[in-house]
Amino acid sequence: MRRYLTRKILIYTLTFFLAVTIDWLIPRFMPGDPIRNMLARVSVASNASAIQMMYDYYARLFGLDLPLWQQYLNFWKALFQGNLGISTYLFPTPVVDVLKRAVPYDVFLLVPSILLGWYAGNHFGAIAARAKRLDNFILPLSYILTATPYMWLGILLAWFFGIVLGWFPIAGAYSFSLRPTWSWAFLLDLLHHWFLPFASLFIIEFGGWAIGMRNMIIYELEAEYSRYLTALGAPKRLIRRYAFNNAILPQITGLALKLGVIVAGALVTEVVFSYPGIGYLLLAAIQNQDYFLIQGCFLFIILGVLIANFMIDIAYLVVDPRTRRGMVGESA
Repeated sequence: MRRYLTRKILIYTLTFFLAVTIDWLIPRFMPGDPIRNMLARVSVASNASAIQMMYDYYARLFGLDLPLWQQYLNFWKALFQGNLGISTYLFPTPVVDVLKRAVPYDVFLLVPSILLGWYAGNHFGAIAARAKRLDNFILPLSYILTATPYMWLGILLAWFFGIVLGWFPIAGAYSFSLRPTWSWAFLLDLLHHWFLPFASLFIIEFGGWAIGMRNMIIYELEAEYSRYLTALGAPKRLIRRYAFNNAILPQITGLALKLGVIVAGALVTEVVFSYPGIGYLLLAAIQNQDYFLIQGCFLFIILGVLIANFMIDIAYLVVDPRTRRGMVGESA
């Protein structure tokens, strides 16, 4: 176990280093200048020399007057100190404070949609594999859902439930007349705004997992061990339980691989609904060429995907005995 975890930690550490390095490089390859963009929004001076003095001051403040290699080293030094810099878009707010306001909305949106979509899709798919009538309904519906883009479904839900029926708001995380508090009025309003973004992510995830589990269950029920157990007179319930336990393993792997995709889908979904999470924040950062905010948003995504994948690796040790046997040198 120690050797396995050490190897995994080394792999994830190397992946984190490379991913964060790319994260640092990408904004600097973008056209434009973050300081000039900031001055264009806030500066009222018309004197060229005054504007140049302000530009020089902010370049020194953000450390953008240094050579790239020194900026890179300073970035890692600040990162290990928990400092992600100051946002040029929301100056003078530190990036860490900006992310602290946005991350709770992302967690509140992503975690339920990922876990509930995975759980419900796998169980409905398992049931559909052995119920022909349900399968005839679930299978085509699941294919339609999994082929639907996140943002298109989000727009469709916003149009129908928000504009046509008027049941749900289509923008924001809560009403403008309210302020974040731990009151029932605010929490209910928060759920009211949260439902449509959540539904757009959950529905598509449900369809994909249902198809995968349905196909895996059918494959497992046709496997040799299932036929052997049937010939021995084993109860169908026992055979189905073995089939489900074997079919769930690729789904756990798929969950880890899907995390990166759903994060990308959530970014667009948040833009569609103007939901103040990382995705909506990232769009504003890109539009304003805010190097530091872009780096902070991608850093959150990188950490989220790596941590989730590491947890899936640990979960595999629990649910798959072959992995545990392989760790001690036994044959599968």
